Amino acid sequence: QVQLVESGGGLVQAGGSLRLSCAASGRTFSRYAMGWFRQAPGKEREFVAAISWGGGSTDYVDSVKGRFTISRDNAKNTVYLQMNSLKPEDTAVYYCAADASVVAVRYGSHYWGQGTQVTVSS
Repeated sequence: QVQLVESGGGLVQAGGSLRLSCAASGRTFSRYAMGWFRQAPGKEREFVAAISWGGGSTDYVDSVKGRFTISRDNAKNTVYLQMNSLKPEDTAVYYCAADASVVAVRYGSHYWGQGTQVTVSS
């Protein structure tokens, strides 16, 4: 029903910034909540942030609050993750996800992208 493609990852020094993008295809995109997860080597996939279809509701994992901002532009069928004040512990593959609500994204997303690598050097 929806396909997701991430971009914007790369190598950045600690304290720097990156903006991840997730381009979605599908006629029902505007009704999906969207979110971001990340997975570091040897670690479980971790929820990062989510946003409702209209943008009025957001959720973040505690470790990124105040540093990361999730947003979406439905006219471009794209969700973003602005990452500021990056830390080495933010290093991971970041995945875009979609489901019917913010809660559904956080706890059981149905749709996933293939991921983009973010590496933060010290």
